[in-house]
Amino acid sequence: MTSATADKTEQIPGPPGYPLVGNALSIDRETPLSTWEGWADQYGEIFRVTLPQGTVVIVSSQRLVHELCDEKRFHKPVRGALQEIRNAVHDGLFTAREDEPSWGIAHRILMPAFGPASIQGMFDEMHEVASQLALKWARHGADADIMVTDDFTRLTLDTLALCAMDFRFNSYYHDDLHPFINAMAGFLTESGARALRPGLVSVFFREANRKYWDDIEVLRRTAQGVLDSRRKHPTGRRDLLAAMLEGIDPKTGQKLSDASIIDNLITFLIAGHETTSGLLSFAFCQLIKHPAAYRKAQEEVDRVVGSGPIRVEHMKKLPYIAAVLRETLRLCPTIPVIARRANEDTVIGGKYAVPKGQSFLLLLARSHVDPAVYGESARGFVPERMLDDNFERLMKEYPDCWKPFGIGMRACIGRPFAWQEAMLVMTMLLQNFDFALSDPSYELRYKQTLTTKPKDFYMRATLRHGLTPTTLERRLAGGSSPESSGAAQQQPAANSKPNGVARPLSAAARADAKPMSIFYGSNTGTCESLAHRLATDAAAHGFAATVIEPMDAATEKLPTDRPVVVITASFEGQPPDNAAAFCGWLGRLKAAELQGVSYAVFGCGHHDWNQTFHRVPKLVDGTMAARGASRICEAGLSDVAQGDMFSDFEQWEDDVFWPAIGAKYGTAGAAAANGDEHGGDPLSASLEVRFSTPRSSTLRQDVKEARVVEERTLTAPGAPPKKHIDIQLPAGMSYKVGDYLAVLPVNPKDSVSRVMRRFHLSWDSHITIDSDQLTALPTGTPVPVSDVLGSYVELSQPATKRGILRLAEAAGDDATKQQLQALAGGDAYAREISLKRASILDLLERFPSVALPFGTFLSLLPPMRPRQYSISSSPSGAAGPARATLTYSLLDAPALANPAVRHVGVATAYLASLLPGDQLQLSVRPTHTAFRLPNDSHKTPIICVAAGAGLAPFRGFIQERAVAAARGSAKSLAPALLFFGCRGPQLDDLYRAEFDAWQAQGAVDVRRAYSRAAAEETAEAKGCRHVQDRLWYDRDEVRALWERGARVYVCGSRAVGEAVRRMLGRILLGADAGEDEIARWYEGVRNARYATDVFD
Repeated sequence: MTSATADKTEQIPGPPGYPLVGNALSIDRETPLSTWEGWADQYGEIFRVTLPQGTVVIVSSQRLVHELCDEKRFHKPVRGALQEIRNAVHDGLFTAREDEPSWGIAHRILMPAFGPASIQGMFDEMHEVASQLALKWARHGADADIMVTDDFTRLTLDTLALCAMDFRFNSYYHDDLHPFINAMAGFLTESGARALRPGLVSVFFREANRKYWDDIEVLRRTAQGVLDSRRKHPTGRRDLLAAMLEGIDPKTGQKLSDASIIDNLITFLIAGHETTSGLLSFAFCQLIKHPAAYRKAQEEVDRVVGSGPIRVEHMKKLPYIAAVLRETLRLCPTIPVIARRANEDTVIGGKYAVPKGQSFLLLLARSHVDPAVYGESARGFVPERMLDDNFERLMKEYPDCWKPFGIGMRACIGRPFAWQEAMLVMTMLLQNFDFALSDPSYELRYKQTLTTKPKDFYMRATLRHGLTPTTLERRLAGGSSPESSGAAQQQPAANSKPNGVARPLSAAARADAKPMSIFYGSNTGTCESLAHRLATDAAAHGFAATVIEPMDAATEKLPTDRPVVVITASFEGQPPDNAAAFCGWLGRLKAAELQGVSYAVFGCGHHDWNQTFHRVPKLVDGTMAARGASRICEAGLSDVAQGDMFSDFEQWEDDVFWPAIGAKYGTAGAAAANGDEHGGDPLSASLEVRFSTPRSSTLRQDVKEARVVEERTLTAPGAPPKKHIDIQLPAGMSYKVGDYLAVLPVNPKDSVSRVMRRFHLSWDSHITIDSDQLTALPTGTPVPVSDVLGSYVELSQPATKRGILRLAEAAGDDATKQQLQALAGGDAYAREISLKRASILDLLERFPSVALPFGTFLSLLPPMRPRQYSISSSPSGAAGPARATLTYSLLDAPALANPAVRHVGVATAYLASLLPGDQLQLSVRPTHTAFRLPNDSHKTPIICVAAGAGLAPFRGFIQERAVAAARGSAKSLAPALLFFGCRGPQLDDLYRAEFDAWQAQGAVDVRRAYSRAAAEETAEAKGCRHVQDRLWYDRDEVRALWERGARVYVCGSRAVGEAVRRMLGRILLGADAGEDEIARWYEGVRNARYATDVFD
C-alpha cells in the first residue's frame, strides 16, 4: 500500500472504548448480535470495534461482504470464540487452521459421505426420526404448548446421530434433553463469553471455568461412546462414521486418528444439528406470523404429496417450501456472523486501508437485508423472492448476498444433509398439522450462543383432515389413511360420539333415524352443552346426531349427506380455540366450494362487546352461504348477558330449526308421527334406568387429576370470604402467566341430598343408563346415583321454558299445571326463573305434586361443565412450574328462588371443600385475549386494575416480574402500577405482605382504594373508595405511562370493567369525553394495549 493510496483512504468509524477492555463491556452478553446491529445502525456499513484480543472491523452491506469473500485476499481465521472452541474439538473440520494438514485430510476423506447418493440413502432414517416428532405432537394434543426449539433440537440431534453414525440418542423417549445438548449449549455460550474477556480477569470466573471444562468432558465422553458402540457392534454401514474409521486420504494415504475422529464427531454433532434446529424453528415462526405464506406452503404440500407417504423424489418438487427455507435463512441466519482475515495490506470499499492480519466480521444479519439488493421489502418475509429463478438471478446480480452456509472451501460440508432434512420435516408437519402461536402476541426474539434460535417460542399443533394419532401413525408408516380432497369428501364416520368415540345405536334407531352432524365452538363449555342438548332432542324428531365434534374437526370436510349444525360463541370477536382452524379455512374459500352442504347456525355472545357482538356466528353463517352452502333456517342468537341461553336455544329449536328441518327433509320425526312432539308418552324419557348395588364409577377423560397442596382463607372474619388454594399439577401439564385453570367441579352435597330426598333414593343406589341417543351421562354400566348427580349434571342451572312445560305435563293437578305453564311465559319467566335462577330442582320442591320420572329429570339437566379461574401464580415462582394457585371468592347467600336453602357457587363451594391431599380434576386453558405480560418488560410499562379476587392474575404477573428483578436489576424493568380495590386493610387486602415485598424490590407500585375502611385507615387510599377513583387521583402518572406505550390490564366484575373503561377514557381523552368518543377509543386499543378479563 503506497503512501499515495494511504492519503486517499478514510478512517473506519466506531464506538469509543475504555482502556484494556475496549468495547467489550458495551456488548450485550446474552445477544451480542443486538449490539453489532445497533452499531451498524449508528456507524453504517463498516465500523471498528476494539476487544481485549485486538481490533475487529465489522461490515454489514452486500458489497463489502462480497469483497471480503475473495479467497485470494482474505481467509477464515481461527480466533475469538473459534479459538475457545478448539479446547474441545482441537483441529476438527470447523476449527482447523488452514495451515494444519488435518483439515485437508478430514475434508477429502469425508466429502464422499455427503454426496447426493449418500444423502438420498439417508432419507428413510430421516423420515423415521421426523415421524417420532410428529407422533409426539399428535399424542400431546391440540392444547399442548410445544417448546419448538427444544423439540427441533431433539429431532436434528437424533437424525444426525442415526443417519451419519447409526447411533440412537432416542431423545423423544426421555423427558429431559440429552446431557450432550445441555453441555453443548453451555460450552458454546461460555466460549463466546471467554472470547470477550481479557485474559487477566479469567481468575475471577472460577465457577464458569469449572463448568466449561466439565461440559467439554461431557462432549468428549459422548463422542467416545458413539465410537465405542460402533466398534463393539460393527454394522457394515457406509456412513459418515464408517468413513472416519475406514477412510484413507487419497492425497497422503493417511487415516484419521482416534483423537481426530473424536474431534470431528463432536464437530458434526454440534454443527450438524444446532443450525438446522434453528432454521426449522425460525421457519415455523415466520410462517405462522405470515398466514398467506403459510397457506401457500401448505397448499403446495397438499398438491404435490397429498395424503400419501412422503418420498425422497417429492423433495425436488416443492419449490415454495425451498423458498420458505431460503427466505428464513436470509432474515434469520442461524450463523449471523462469519470471521475473515486479510492476507496482505489492502484497501476495502475503495477507501478503507487495512493492514495484513486485520480481523473482520461479516454481519450477515444485516447484509442479508441490504435494501440495495432486496429493496423496500428487505426486512419483510417474502418467500416468492427466493423461488428458484429469482434466487438464481439475485445470486448472479448480487454475489454473496445470501451466505448462510459459509464461504468457499470452508463452507458447510453438510449443507445437502441439512437441506434434505429441513425439506422433509417441513413437508411432513405441514401435511399433517395446522399450527398456531401459543401466545398470539409473541414477537420474535433471539437466543444466541454461537448460533441463533427464537427465544421462548411456543406453538400448538392440531391434526388435520380428521386424523387421530393412530391414523397418523399408519400414514407415516406408509399404510392407508383417510383421504381429503375437498369440502364434500371424507364424511365423518357415522355412529361416533363426542370426542370421536364410537357409540352403537339401537336397531330401531339405525333403521329409522336420519344422520345429523353437530359441530361446536366452545371455550367455556356452554356451546358444547347446547350441542349435546340438540343431540338429545334429535331422536324425538327422527334424527340421530352421529357426530358431535369441535368445529375444527369439520375443517375441509363438511358433510353433504346430512344436515350440519354449527353452535359457536365469540370471544371478543375471535373464534373459540377449537374453532379457529375452521374459521380460518372458511375465510380462505373463494368460490362455491361448499355447494351441497346444508347447515344451520346458533350463536352465543355478550352484548357488552358491542363492536363484536355475535361476530363469529354471523361470519360463519354468512360465509357458508356465500360459498355455496344451503341455509336450512335463519341463525339463532342468544345474549349470554341475559342468562337465558338455554331457553333461547330451545325456543330456536322448537320454533325455527325443527320446523325447517321437517320441511326440508320431509319428516318431523317419530314424535310427530305419534301426534306428540315429545315422542308418545309426554313423560317417557329417552333414558331407561335400572337400579342396582354394585359400586363402580366412570371418570371423565377431558381433564387430569391434580392434588391440593395448601388451602387458606385470605380475608378476616366478617368480610366476604376469599380463599387461596395451591395445586400440584399432574405430570406433563404446564402453564404460563395469565392462563386459566379449568376446574371440573362436583355439585354441593346439599344439592345432591335434595335430589335424593325428592326422588326417595338411598345413598347406596346405583343406576344403569341406556340411551339410543348421544348423551354426556355414563351409559351401559352401573354407577352410583350420587356420582351421576354430583359429577355429571348441572343441578343449579336455571330451568328452561321447555323444562318447565315438561314439569307442567307431569303435574298432578290443574292448579299446579297452570302455575307452571304461566312460569314458562314472558315476564313471569324472566322475573321468577331467570332473575331468581330457579332450577328444575327448585321447582320440583316448590310443586310437590309433580310426578316426574327420574330419567326425565336427568334428561332435563345440562351436563356438568368446567369453570375457569385465572391462575394467581407464576411458573417462575419459588414453587416451580408444576405448582399453580387459584384465588377465588366464595359465593354463599340465601337462594332467591327458595330462601330456605343456600345459593352457593358450584365450583367455589367445591374448591372450598378441598383439603391438602385431596384430588381434583382440571386442565390448563390459555388466556383468550391479549392478557399476557409484554415480551419487552424492560421497555413497556403496565397498568393493572383489579378489585377483590380480580387480583388473581396480577399476583402471577407481579410474581413473574419479581423473579426477573431478582435475576437482574429491578431498574431494568419498566414501571408497573397496580390499582387494587377492596373493603379495607384489615379485612381483605389480599396478599398484602407479598405485594409489600415486591414493591420494595421494585417489581410493582401498588395504589389501593378502600370502600369500607375506617376513617383512620383511608390515608393510604388517598380517600379513594373505588379503583376508578384512585385512577383519577393518579391520572397524571397513568397518562404519562400511557404515553410511554403502557399496556392496561383489567380484571374484576363486569361493573368494575365498565367503570374503569369510562375513567381511563376521561383521563386519556379529556374529562369531558363522551361515551361515543370513549367507545371509539376503546375499540382502537382493545386487545392491543388494553386487555380485560371480566366476570359476572
